[in-house]
Amino acid sequence: MRKAFLKKAQGTLTTWKDQVLKQLNAEVKEGREAALDEGMDTYDLASEERSREINLILSDRDREKLLAIEEALDRIRNGSYGMCDMCEEEIATERLEALPFTRLCVSCQSDLEKEAKQHRRGDEDRGQRRTSLVDLDDDNL
Repeated sequence: MRKAFLKKAQGTLTTWKDQVLKQLNAEVKEGREAALDEGMDTYDLASEERSREINLILSDRDREKLLAIEEALDRIRNGSYGMCDMCEEEIATERLEALPFTRLCVSCQSDLEKEAKQHRRGDEDRGQRRTSLVDLDDDNL
């Protein structure tokens, strides 16, 4: 890969990393401040708890994104950035510009998604078969 592109990707990843860290820090601070609120009724407490749950889910997603960014920065440092983890071919520059922390080329990502979709479809079919068997059993009662 060209040095200019790698430098640009590194700058983008570093900026994203800083943004995610700021957001995580803000959420932690907000959580601490919310814990200090007193005098809340049951509905307020339930609403506050639901908000915390949502923030935890979002924080997990942010942590995963942060990890992906860190790994991409490591790949830039060790010279493996821009190579597909599955086929070991170069990932298109356009894809890297859109998703600088991606590990797969478009073709391998598409194959992975098709496989996951088939797996989900198989799980759904098994669930429907179980349901129909239960329905048959109910008719015999």
